[in-house]
Amino acid sequence: MATPPKRWALDTVGEKVLRYETFISDALQRDLQKVLDHRDKVYEQLSVYLQLRHVIERLQETNHSELYMQVDLGCNFFVDTVVPDTSHIYVALGYVFFLELTLAEALKFIDRKSSLLTDLGSVYVVLFLQGLKELQGLQNFPEPSPH
Repeated sequence: MATPPKRWALDTVGEKVLRYETFISDALQRDLQKVLDHRDKVYEQLSVYLQLRHVIERLQETNHSELYMQVDLGCNFFVDTVVPDTSHIYVALGYVFFLELTLAEALKFIDRKSSLLTDLGSVYVVLFLQGLKELQGLQNFPEPSPH
């Protein structure tokens, strides 16, 4: 019996490459996108806390006991409101829990929460880099330096 032509061997390699590409696009890239989505959510939360820190710092600088502001009720529908006492603030802890804190306590909480969110964001970046490493088949990918 004659040996199969070399074209048959190339077809087999081509089929394997096609299967690997399909696996990468179907599974790995989808998983990588999930990691990126989680990372983006963490950075969105971090942004909100940093904005809150900025507002609290401005409140402490101005020493106003009352605050006039506009509140977004949704769909860009704003109403004017008055905050009669700016010495305390309600901070969202997560899972629909809120805690009344003084401005100084709120700043401490925001610093801790920001640190945790930054660390969590770094974990997602490492996962993203490792995913890229697997997708590209790199062996000696530089490890991120600890901070």
